[in-house]
Amino acid sequence: MTPTTLNSAKPSRLAYIDWMRGLACVFMFQTHCYDSWLSPGARQGRLIYWSQLGGTVPAPTFLFLAGFSFAFVTLRLRKKGLDANRIAGQTILRGAEVLGFGFLFRLQEYLVAWGWAPWTDLLRVDVLNIIGVSMILMGALIRVSAFVWRQESESARAISRDAGVGATAALVIAVLTPLLYTTWRPRWLPWPLESYVNGVHTFNTPQAWLFPIFPWAGFAFLGLAAGFIILSDWGRNREDQVLIGAGVVGVALIVVADAFESKFRLPTALDPVHDFWHTSLAFFLIRAGMLLVILSMSYVWCAKGFGRRGFSPLIQLGQTSLLVYWVHIEFVYGKYSIIPKRASSAGIATFGLLVIFLAMLLLSMARTGWKARSARLAQV
Repeated sequence: MTPTTLNSAKPSRLAYIDWMRGLACVFMFQTHCYDSWLSPGARQGRLIYWSQLGGTVPAPTFLFLAGFSFAFVTLRLRKKGLDANRIAGQTILRGAEVLGFGFLFRLQEYLVAWGWAPWTDLLRVDVLNIIGVSMILMGALIRVSAFVWRQESESARAISRDAGVGATAALVIAVLTPLLYTTWRPRWLPWPLESYVNGVHTFNTPQAWLFPIFPWAGFAFLGLAAGFIILSDWGRNREDQVLIGAGVVGVALIVVADAFESKFRLPTALDPVHDFWHTSLAFFLIRAGMLLVILSMSYVWCAKGFGRRGFSPLIQLGQTSLLVYWVHIEFVYGKYSIIPKRASSAGIATFGLLVIFLAMLLLSMARTGWKARSARLAQV
């Protein structure tokens, strides 16, 4: 569902989406590399702190852009004249396909680690799983909203409705997250199902390193809302104002959320056990603001700045983000890690990070080159 298909010297109007996705890939590479390779001694410095802080960027970005691309595809299918049922069917099926990729990825990791990985790893809720589930939920919610309001799918009112539904869903997910991790935990569900709610997995307590619906699907619904606004005819006719305005809104969200956290950080009825870094509404809103700022900066860079000049490594990586995510994991965390795990200095780990970046860039270029050649041969 990527909006652009080729990385050319003159990027398309939506090249900024691929650029933003590529930026998330870079943040992902550095987070995984330093986390996997740094020795205990090297982990005492500030490098790992800033690396882990940067690690809060990739997952929300991938989910946000999944929602944005979902809006892109939905609007495109509407312009083709497809009815709401067919659109819902196609988009939900695509979500199921991504969820299937998530299970396939977990199966691969289990087989590679055969002999020491527990079978429960097959049911771990990872990034691909939650992207697929989020797409299924978005398709279902947009279909329900179209049925309830019964408006023409291409009307400005319908697009405003869809954007409002996405934003409301994101806020509801963020507000309910603290409760579903504590006093409202669905303990009556089997752990593989409860894990999709709060990431409990097999540990009898929610885990911060997993990606359950709450709060992670909220970022996809936020991207859905942004996509419907920005990609509508109204938004495209005011592209500069809307996308630069998104950055302003993002800064305002960050400031307001930070002030809210400073004043109301104590536990409340909606947040019985306050955990700022994992479940709080304030941190969700700060990351939402961050996403809007990065979106705005990506647009300015690609449409107005140096992103218009020649080859862009980030756009290239963004076009094949699933592939580079899938492959790099094995060479960073897996059996075939290119650097000894938990045994390297900061310098060696940084060198390994550079190798991973260049290798994934070459893999990405090979992939898009192969697709382009296949397309040309198909036309002959």
